[in-house]
Amino acid sequence: MEKELELNKPIRHIAFIMDGNGRWAKAKGLPRHLGHKEACNRIVSIVEDCQDYDIEVVSLYAFSTENWKRPQDEIDHLFEYLELFFKREIKRLMKDEIKVIISGDISALPKKTQETINETLELTKNNKRTVLNICLNYGGKQEIVKAAQELAKEVKEGKIDIEDINLESFEDHLYTRGLPNVDLLVRTSGEMRTSNYLPWQLAYAEFIFTLTKWPDFRRKQLIECFKEYNNRNRRFGGLDK
Repeated sequence: MEKELELNKPIRHIAFIMDGNGRWAKAKGLPRHLGHKEACNRIVSIVEDCQDYDIEVVSLYAFSTENWKRPQDEIDHLFEYLELFFKREIKRLMKDEIKVIISGDISALPKKTQETINETLELTKNNKRTVLNICLNYGGKQEIVKAAQELAKEVKEGKIDIEDINLESFEDHLYTRGLPNVDLLVRTSGEMRTSNYLPWQLAYAEFIFTLTKWPDFRRKQLIECFKEYNNRNRRFGGLDK
C-alpha cells in the first residue's frame, strides 16, 4: 500500500500491549472472551501494516505471568483462540515472510497449545522479512532474573568470569536475543503503564498510549501513532543535534 506518511526516524522494533479486549466485548454486551477472539483477528493485519513501513520486529503482549489470576474460563478461551489463530493464519504468515518467535515460558500452557505453537515456530523459522515476537506467559522481571541466573551458573561452572558480564552478554540471555531494542511502544485502551512488559528492551523506547481498544485498532490508528512518533526527539541521553 502507498504510505500515508514517511517516518523521519526509523522504527526497527515496535511493541504493542493489546489492551481493552474484555472491555470492548462488555461494551457490546458480549462475554469478555469474545474480545480476545476479536483481538486475534487484528494481529496479522497490523503486522502487515508495519511491514509497509519496513519495521523488522513486531512484539505483542499476548499473556502475562500475572494473567493466570484471571477466571479459568477466560484463560481457556484465550488459549483456544491462540490455537485457532496459528492454524488459521499460517498460510498468510508464510506468504508475508513472517517468522514467529515466542518470548516467555510456554511449558505451563496446555499441551495442545504448545504443540500448535511449536509447529508454527518450525514452519516459519526460515522466513526473513519480519519477526513476530509473541510474548506468552511472559514477565519482564522474571526474564531479567532468568538471565541473571543463567549468567551466574556460567560463572559458577567456570565458563566465564564475572568481568565478562556486560550489557551485550546479559542481552544474550534474554528471550529477545538478537533482536533490536524497542523503538516504539503502543498501549491501547487508555491505560498508562507498561505492566511488566519488556522492561530491559523498553529502556529508550518512545511510549504512546491510545484510547482506542485493541479490537478497534486499525491502520488509521497506527498511522496516528507514527505521526506522534515523528514528533518525538530521541536523544538517548545526549543533547539535541
